[in-house]
Amino acid sequence: MSAPAPSPLAVVDAEPLPRQEEVLSDTALAFVAALHRRFTPRRDELLARRAERRAEIARTSTLDFLPETAAIRADDSWQVAPAPPALEDRRVEITGPTDRKMTINALNSGAKVWLADFEDASAPTWENVVTGQLSLIDAYTRSIDFTDERTGKTYALRPDEELATVVMRPRGWHLDERHLTDADGTPVPGALVDFGLYFFHNAKRLLDLGKGPYFYLPKTESHLEARLWNDVFVFAQDYLGIPQGTVRATVLIETITAAYEMEEILYELRDHASGLNAGRWDYLFSIVKNFRDGGPRFVLPDRNAVTMTAPFMRAYTELLVRTCHKRGAHAIGGMAAFIPSRRDQEVNKVAFEKVKADKDREANDGFDGSWVAHPDLVPIAMESFDRVLGDRPNQKDRLREDVDVKAEDLIAIDSLDARPTYAGLVNAVQVGIRYIEAWLRGLGAVAIFNLMEDAATAEISRSQIWQWINAGVVLDNGERVTAELARKVAAEELADIRAEVGEEAFAAGNWQQAHDLLLKVALDEDYADFLTLPAYEQLKG
Repeated sequence: MSAPAPSPLAVVDAEPLPRQEEVLSDTALAFVAALHRRFTPRRDELLARRAERRAEIARTSTLDFLPETAAIRADDSWQVAPAPPALEDRRVEITGPTDRKMTINALNSGAKVWLADFEDASAPTWENVVTGQLSLIDAYTRSIDFTDERTGKTYALRPDEELATVVMRPRGWHLDERHLTDADGTPVPGALVDFGLYFFHNAKRLLDLGKGPYFYLPKTESHLEARLWNDVFVFAQDYLGIPQGTVRATVLIETITAAYEMEEILYELRDHASGLNAGRWDYLFSIVKNFRDGGPRFVLPDRNAVTMTAPFMRAYTELLVRTCHKRGAHAIGGMAAFIPSRRDQEVNKVAFEKVKADKDREANDGFDGSWVAHPDLVPIAMESFDRVLGDRPNQKDRLREDVDVKAEDLIAIDSLDARPTYAGLVNAVQVGIRYIEAWLRGLGAVAIFNLMEDAATAEISRSQIWQWINAGVVLDNGERVTAELARKVAAEELADIRAEVGEEAFAAGNWQQAHDLLLKVALDEDYADFLTLPAYEQLKG
């Protein structure tokens, strides 16, 4: 007797969307259901392991390279699979959400790669989840266009050979998709929803276009989580009858624990790996989160004072380049988040010089490419890498054997000559409230004070407030950071926003809600692992 057909997934508490059935076809949902049945239990075990490791860090206030995987690091014989032609040259990558306008602009931007983001640059409303998939399907079939209702401007794709290669980023392992559940009412992990729908609809289509299903993997905390992703890829390729090794994954090294397992992460994914990325903002958040009760030596100063030239950040990025090139993988640099001003050319001049210096440093350090958040920054980053690479697609042959990073170098936070300031506290509150308010409206990438902010920068903001309060930090003006001071600054910012946007817009927005949520995740004694978890409970749609 044959086994009964698996129970289908159910769409719950979601208003039907135009063309939703194209994305959520029976066959696509059957594939996602198969992923869910097979891999969600392991996902749950690995999330529990994160908590155990965090407790160990709280007890010891240290981290080290893993003794049990020393043989992998010592074995010089293994390499990751060669990069496919579409990912050989990654000198400039643009990031952004998958709405229709951004899809067209990013593909047309002149960047080599577009990180099509379902994670930190996208608030996971059901509409964003589904229509983002439609944007990519329509882009690959060249049936996408967009007309701005406000300006009347029309956007359309350039010829195929001028378009960026898409590397799609699904949600992290910690996030569930509440609108898609199994027969028991258990939500499917957002990572499997995003990956599954994209892979099912586009893998064969991308192969026909001479490319493939390429992914960025966020928030990875260990090589065991990379192993889980590798098993997902193997299963998915078999399911659709696609040759093994077709998938390529770039892992963001944006957690402090992953920084100690870079080689092991590449090893686990070696048949599918194409590189590692230095995700600087989430990396700082991860340091604060993991060492938040480690005392004064782990207190980070103002976010904007932690540049990539800080000794512990240099250690992180140089180890990443050396690790990647030793194993034949691409090393991709961090984000240039500046958003050019249409009104203030002097602001642009100063910012462009900083972006250029940042990209020059990365290219000179051996990175093979880097990220930008705005099309106007593509030429600046391109010039920096063109100058170093010339006609070569990358510089993976530059092995950086001069780099020797010790375990303690990665957490030498007190090597940074900067201290928290009152202005830094105010900025953290400002960015936190303004970002969360936009996120609650369904916007994941938000321009605030000429910087493109996403969930990672909001995480730093609330984590630093939490850390400074609990460490009893005294600011440059002599004030001690307390919950009362944070509430005072937040109340002043809320009043400033009300005056800035006007009563009508203030009432129509989510400002009070955002203010309250920021204070909750910044002041609660029980530190929330991710602000997007309590925020998702309040997200409509």
